[in-house]
This record gives sequence, C-alpha cells and structure tokens, in this order.
Amino acid sequence: MRVSTSCRVLGFSPQAFYKWQAQPHSDRDWDDAHPVNAMLDIHYDDPEFGYRFIADELERNGWNVSDNRVQRLCQENRISSVFAKK
Repeated sequence: MRVSTSCRVLGFSPQAFYKWQAQPHSDRDWDDAHPVNAMLDIHYDDPEFGYRFIADELERNGWNVSDNRVQRLCQENRISSVFAKK
C-alpha cells in the first residue's frame, strides 16, 4: 500500500508521516527519558516513596527538575507509593 493512500485513509498528510519517520520521538520525550530512569531506580530502592520524596532524591542526586515535572512523569509511568491515602 502506498504511503499517500494510507495517510489519506488515516486522515493526515504524507508530509506529516515523513516528518514523523525522520524523528519518531520528540525532544521532550528524550529529555524526560533520563529523569524517568533515575526515578525508577529511586522507586525500586524505596517503593514507599511518592513523587515528593522522589523529587527530593533527584535534587540530592544533582537533577534539576521541578515537583510538577516529577509528578507528571510519575503519573505517565505509573510510579506511585505503595501506601495510599484513605
């Protein structure tokens, strides 16, 4: 099947497909990948840590990330404390 036919059926332009093919991951995805790996290591060591403690640990390890970014990344990657509030 031709690219133009597939794009027409899916509802986007062939130029958008070729742009995606050249760079399938955004710069934001690449920038978030490294802190997520560090967050997973921190969470693996202490699974009771929530995003606030993870943010504090990241700062102690030299990462410059905000609490909101850590919270967003935790939600996207399903990193949560083993203890839940009632």
